[in-house]
Amino acid sequence: MKEIVYNTNEMAWQEAKEYPSGAMVKILREGGPTEGRTILLKLPPEWEMKAHSHTTVEQHYVLEGEYTSQGKIFPAGSYQLIPRETNHGPFTTRSRTVILVIWDPLP
Repeated sequence: MKEIVYNTNEMAWQEAKEYPSGAMVKILREGGPTEGRTILLKLPPEWEMKAHSHTTVEQHYVLEGEYTSQGKIFPAGSYQLIPRETNHGPFTTRSRTVILVIWDPLP
């Protein structure tokens, strides 16, 4: 693995095509399943995503706003670790929300 350094304030938001409409992304690490992936995910108000699972561990750290999942509210400052192959969601937002999302490399 090599060092990566970004000033995310200088990066443009891009459409997050793998997410429901309205989601925007800044890709920080795109290493694939064996190296992991890290993104900043910006979600608009009233956004929704169905429940799903992943083959790797997924981590969320809410930087701005909040989201609701499985009856729980995750406000700014919340951290969630989702074990691999665990069904999680659905997800909804009430206001603009920014989340740091990290997928660990496959074991």
